[in-house]
Amino acid sequence: MACVTAGWYSALACLSPVPPIPMDKQRLIPLIVATALFMENMDSTVIATSLPAIAADIGTSPLTLKLAITSYLLSLAVFIPASGWTADRFGARMVFSIAIGVFMIGSIGCALSQNITHFVIARILQGMGGAMMTPVGRLVLLRSIDKSALVNAMTWVTVPALVGPVIGPPLGGFITTYFSWHWIFLINVPIGLLGIFMAMKYIDPIKSEDPERFDLYGLVLAGIGLAGIAFGLSVAGLNLLPWPIIAGLVAVGTISMTLYVMHAKRTGSPVLDFSLLRLSTMRASIIGGFLFRLGIGALPFLLPLLMQEGFGLTPFQSGLVTFASAVGAMGMKTLAARIIRAFGFRYMMTVNAVISAVFLAACALFTVTTPLLLIFIILVVGGFFRSLQFTAINTVAYAEVEPAQMSRATTLVSVNQQLAISAGVAVGAFSVESTMLYQHVTELSAGVFPPAFLVVAIISAASAYFFWQMPDDAGHEISGRKVVEISSRKGAEKAATKKAASEGTEDARDQRLG
Repeated sequence: MACVTAGWYSALACLSPVPPIPMDKQRLIPLIVATALFMENMDSTVIATSLPAIAADIGTSPLTLKLAITSYLLSLAVFIPASGWTADRFGARMVFSIAIGVFMIGSIGCALSQNITHFVIARILQGMGGAMMTPVGRLVLLRSIDKSALVNAMTWVTVPALVGPVIGPPLGGFITTYFSWHWIFLINVPIGLLGIFMAMKYIDPIKSEDPERFDLYGLVLAGIGLAGIAFGLSVAGLNLLPWPIIAGLVAVGTISMTLYVMHAKRTGSPVLDFSLLRLSTMRASIIGGFLFRLGIGALPFLLPLLMQEGFGLTPFQSGLVTFASAVGAMGMKTLAARIIRAFGFRYMMTVNAVISAVFLAACALFTVTTPLLLIFIILVVGGFFRSLQFTAINTVAYAEVEPAQMSRATTLVSVNQQLAISAGVAVGAFSVESTMLYQHVTELSAGVFPPAFLVVAIISAASAYFFWQMPDDAGHEISGRKVVEISSRKGAEKAATKKAASEGTEDARDQRLG
């Protein structure tokens, strides 16, 4: 009973005899998780600009080698649903460390590949590691960090998701041009070894004492569903398969996910627990976050194409321009907690969703004559607001989640994020192709991109409605907003008391003089 009444963080302590972590670990653990996630996020995009060089070296075409990108996404979608149960069964620290090791082995396999078959197998292995790293990394954070420090901790975890896709392409081009494409993958080895060492040394071995039964049937249905939807939406932006086949993949995935939802209602331990959507903060984070991420997920796809195909910049020059978003994201890091504490999750997320969408729509105004400095400023400021929103979305999702449901929650959030990014690429690609069809043009130019930016900006802005549906006090325990309100209320009461006492003294003096 004490575990129930002791509060969120104390309840976590009931799962294990491990004592609360000291403050230095509250700073160190987010960095360990963020470094691993940065490696995964960057690697998934750094390969894009290096495809021609890799294809020439292993004796295949760049178009065929795009299978390496899609096979990674496929592996990611299939194995993410199993991450929560695996962490509960074997311990989040152990699974997180093994996931880094698997990702690292896959990276070595990519560097040593001699043909397309070897390369695709190695990318699938990387996807297996990445599928465990992201949700289990968040779970490590949630089970190790005090709830009051969660916003600051989640800020570090949010940055890799924003910075990785932005600096990945220019970094890949730089390494491939001046060194060798093999180093794109080999650089993960020292990072991975350091991550495993730090995780085993500083992360406590907290795990569930009573892991749930593994839902194999549900995993198969969810895996097929997520793979069909995510894979279909991802290849839609790569011109790799005809549209009828893509539609078929998405249809099969949708049918499988429908069957899974029916199955999940009848099982007590679903791999994807949609009952969590009953929580207002989780529902806003999942639905509103999906719409917001869909729009923002299209940006790393559309912007480099605009810069290269529309403005004639080289991949490296394009990467330097789009790097501005990463600068804005890093600038937000120290301010996120203060802003959320000052305004609260509900108000801040609603307003900020619209502001972020406005800066996304501003990209539609870019022309070949637009000064690069102005483009840079818009991307920097836009990156600041987008990073703030991602931090809030990732944090408020867990505001009402009980400790026993944390593994399910991190799995659901990770799946939602992956689908949103895939959908963003698909919507961006579809918007560009529709504009080309409408304008009767067959080649990419700067004029076909503005409608796509406007479409994804409108979708992102629509997320504000779901954030506004949260209660006024949503996430106050996490943000510290309640403390601010109590302090303000006490200050107002103290001032009123002092004023009343002063007025009473004046009345008494007037009566004596009278």
